[in-house]
Amino acid sequence: MASESGKPDRVGAICRAIRSAILERALSPGDKLPEDALGERFGVSRTIARHALGQLASEGLVELRRNRIAVVATPSFDEARDDFDIRIELEGLVVKALAGRLTQAQIATLEAMVTAEEAAHGGSEAQSLRLATEFHVKLAEMTQKPVLVRYVSEIAYRSCLALSTFGRPHSSECAVAEHRGLIQALASGGVETATALMDEHLESVAQRALLVPTERRDRDLMEVLAPYAAAEMPPTRRGGTGKA
Repeated sequence: MASESGKPDRVGAICRAIRSAILERALSPGDKLPEDALGERFGVSRTIARHALGQLASEGLVELRRNRIAVVATPSFDEARDDFDIRIELEGLVVKALAGRLTQAQIATLEAMVTAEEAAHGGSEAQSLRLATEFHVKLAEMTQKPVLVRYVSEIAYRSCLALSTFGRPHSSECAVAEHRGLIQALASGGVETATALMDEHLESVAQRALLVPTERRDRDLMEVLAPYAAAEMPPTRRGGTGKA
């Protein structure tokens, strides 16, 4: 058995891959995530797969049930609404920490992310939703406040899962325009303006949700995760060999 020294990196890679698959709706609420299948798909041991599932469970994206059965979380509509209420308050703290303090490099990073959102317009709605969520996570990361980053990231991912579950089809143009407005307000240093824009933006995102669950589909886990595993794991770690 190989050294465990690389475990954190492999756990992180698996988390990113499964998280992206969930947020892009390749995986649906209730889909099972067997440790052995994940280990084979990512070329790691069941222990490492279990660590990754535990991390995703702490983020609210995965539910751990009896007999070590893990499934993609299924949020209720009330839970989704509560998540957005909490998210509005948390991201208000992000705004207060960043308003008037963004560097030119940070502004450029945010603008590049919004440009990517704009480029995705007209394509996969799920991809647009993931990119929009990553924009908010990046804002939190720019505060350099570890606790705030953790809570905002977790609530943003859960909100994205809720929208993937209940959200009605909508244009991403509004989100792009709102994100550009947020960057401008943060760069200018207007805390009240930026806070109001963030509140309005997140509230409008929440209002896009409907109590209509997505249709369940029968898919093969190995096939679903193949492109996500390929994007995160180096060639020697793909497939069912080289377990550690």
